[in-house]
Amino acid sequence: MLGCLEHVARQQGCTVSRELLLSLIGSSDAATRQRLGDALGMERTDALLAASYARYDGIVEAGVPHRPGIVELLELLVEHAVPRAVATATRQPLASRKLEAAGLLHYFNAVATSSEVAHSKPAPDIYLLAARKLDVDPSHCLALEDSPTGVRAALAAGMTTVQVPDLLAPDAGVRALGHRIVGSLHEVRRQLLPWLDTAPVLQAE
Repeated sequence: MLGCLEHVARQQGCTVSRELLLSLIGSSDAATRQRLGDALGMERTDALLAASYARYDGIVEAGVPHRPGIVELLELLVEHAVPRAVATATRQPLASRKLEAAGLLHYFNAVATSSEVAHSKPAPDIYLLAARKLDVDPSHCLALEDSPTGVRAALAAGMTTVQVPDLLAPDAGVRALGHRIVGSLHEVRRQLLPWLDTAPVLQAE
């Protein structure tokens, strides 16, 4: 979505700083609209978002590219019957459409979205909902996140949190939160292997 906002902003002659765009990663639709509105005014923001969402819909329908290592990690979790959920600030039905277009939806036992909670990330609501859907205590959950907003949500939910940064590198404030930061999903898989080989098998509903 970030790339779509950048592209459409250039088309419409909007000046949107890279810093502002990066700050939107992991934010809900409402928070994104408010932050852009503060910078551009609501009329220009609504036009920008409408065109950006339309462009993004086309990309989703064509198939969402994978983060390197995601399929190998999910296959490992399936092999060990570890319950799996998506906890996303994206609203339904777009969240499920993105997962389906990426060929990943079938890997998950549950999907928790901002459409189902009162407060989106960085509030813990989405992660707590995901844990309830899996019937797993949040303290027994591992959350994988790319954005600082998502990291704060997962930590607030009481989950063990590992950050795999994508577009936005963690700054000193994020690093001070005390969670683990790794370079890739391949690294997550390597670190999980020894534990999964000795852990009792969990059965997902």
